[in-house]
Amino acid sequence: MLLVVIFGLVALLAVLGVLRAVRQRNILGFLLAAATLGVFGWFTVMTVITSGYPTAH
Repeated sequence: MLLVVIFGLVALLAVLGVLRAVRQRNILGFLLAAATLGVFGWFTVMTVITSGYPTAH
């Protein structure tokens, strides 16, 4: 289930990006990081719900 791990890491990096953009008052950076967090966070959650972690056989 490497896909969940990769999606989760990208989502965690997006959280850091959101926090950094808010701290620096960077609107475009915030929008892009928030969109990344939304997409990859959603993929992570739905992959865990659908496939389970670890993979259910």
